[in-house]
Amino acid sequence: MDSGGRALVIESDVTAEDEVRASVERAVAEFGRLDTVVANAGVMLLGPIVDAPTDEWQRMVHLNVLGLMYTAHAALPHLLAAADDKPRGVADLVLVSSVAGRVARMGSGAYNATKHAVGAFGEALRQEVTERHVRVSIVEPGAVDTELAGHNRPQVLQGIRARFGQIERLAAVDIADAIGYVVTRPRHIAINELLIRPTEQQG
Repeated sequence: MDSGGRALVIESDVTAEDEVRASVERAVAEFGRLDTVVANAGVMLLGPIVDAPTDEWQRMVHLNVLGLMYTAHAALPHLLAAADDKPRGVADLVLVSSVAGRVARMGSGAYNATKHAVGAFGEALRQEVTERHVRVSIVEPGAVDTELAGHNRPQVLQGIRARFGQIERLAAVDIADAIGYVVTRPRHIAINELLIRPTEQQG
């Protein structure tokens, strides 16, 4: 959305590098510049590592890791250009990870691996571009009330419901509000990591 309130909806498969690049170029062509990018696509397929369906692992690596990396790679030239320009003199890349990128637990090993990868990639990239005023921020939500858990096999879904069913989960708007805070800080402030859990969530 631009300063005049215009929005552009672009649908693409973020696991397809050429589609990601085309989407970024279309956004720049429409609005003239790119100041903020949020890489939020992801899937959470849980379950034990032993006897796991490895196609689920492939799906998570392609979406949670490669999709995010393709998005960052395509956006970076435009974000660097925006950071060199007025009026903001800064640009933002927000990578949405998870508390699973900090805390590993049984039953989510492959998902943990993808989210730890987001943290490692994001921190390395932050160090590369921070002196050029591109802020790379990692937002790590805990339990959020979205369709994410519903992608799991029925027996896995039962365990997720048992674990989180009694707590008041975050809403998507809570995460959007947190991202809004991150990208609206003054030029000299960078929020590198933001872990946000429901008050009642222990792990």
